[in-house]
Amino acid sequence: MLQFASSDSSAESEVAKAESMAWPARSPDLNPIQHVWDMLGRCIVGRSVPPGTLHELQQALLQEWALLPQQTINSTIASMPRRCQAGISSRGYRTRY
Repeated sequence: MLQFASSDSSAESEVAKAESMAWPARSPDLNPIQHVWDMLGRCIVGRSVPPGTLHELQQALLQEWALLPQQTINSTIASMPRRCQAGISSRGYRTRY
């Protein structure tokens, strides 16, 4: 159970009302950040000169993150109901996502 350090009891009651889903142990299709990491990885691989050091990789990731359109991230998050339904329909096996 998550614990929040807050003196605001209304915030705690709102958290208590939140519904949660049981997530499969291995469900990267249902994790939007995995898809964002994949987008960033494809951007790095697509560079004309790949990063040669850890520092260059860090700098390249920061640059690509800044260039990643917020709408792309929002679309990935908005697709979660479809992703969840696809995961349910596939009975936990691979989905098109």
